[in-house]
Amino acid sequence: MDLNLLRALDALLQENSVTRAAERLGTSPAAASRTLARLRRAVGDPLLVRAGQTMVPTPRALELRDEVSALLRGCDQLFRPAAEFDPVDLHRTFTVQATELLLAGITGPLIDRVRAQAPHVDIVFLPEAVEGSPALRQGWVDVELGVLDHLDPETRTEPLVQVSLLGVARRDHPLFDGPIDARRFAAADHIGISRRGKRHGPIDRALAQLGLRRRVAVVVPSHTSAMILARNTDLIALTLPGWLPDTTAALGLRTFPIPLDLPPLDLGMAWHPRNSADPAHRWFRGHIRSAVPSHL
Repeated sequence: MDLNLLRALDALLQENSVTRAAERLGTSPAAASRTLARLRRAVGDPLLVRAGQTMVPTPRALELRDEVSALLRGCDQLFRPAAEFDPVDLHRTFTVQATELLLAGITGPLIDRVRAQAPHVDIVFLPEAVEGSPALRQGWVDVELGVLDHLDPETRTEPLVQVSLLGVARRDHPLFDGPIDARRFAAADHIGISRRGKRHGPIDRALAQLGLRRRVAVVVPSHTSAMILARNTDLIALTLPGWLPDTTAALGLRTFPIPLDLPPLDLGMAWHPRNSADPAHRWFRGHIRSAVPSHL
């Protein structure tokens, strides 16, 4: 039974009159009479019967009257536009999976922005360990941040910023004794950063085009451990421009441009389409977008 037929049944049962029901529905008495006949066949009951100059409901009609009215109110509530979103009343936890380099730069600004508007919202940050899993599809993660090259086909994405990596080494590293060209860069021992133990990537391909190779002497799973290792050795690592400059200085580290023609990294935001229209999720994505520094 379609919703229009249900509304006609409600009007007929409330008015006990084909004429008044037609006026209520904005149609003609003849059309209302045809609808009543259709309803009688569907319900298997006459519903309204003639009693002199009026019509009276049958016992079955009396049983249905309140039930039909309540059902229509529920339908109206279901299709009513959602109330205007107000983050101050939001009680929710958002889960974000982010590359460590990006996470360090946005966590503080993101938390400040969110807590200023939504004091009851919590944020859980996950490491890249869930990368490559169906985390977004399964709802384990609300938003993924980083290099988005492994997503399910239905996933929605938005570019955030392009970044060019920098080299980083201890402040008194011999590399800083002269101009840092591709040959001297390749001659230094390097720290690889990979959760999966990868040793080679775009830097190695760029060096190969120049007939050069580097030695990745150590591979560590996180950027933080690479920074600590670079502080105490002659190994060099990679970092982002503007990555916690006070921390970099406090560690006794110094950054330098990588002397290679490298494509920038495209960092973006990904989420599952089931959350695209959700006002709270859209609000949270907006704060992530605002928290990502544009000067990386």
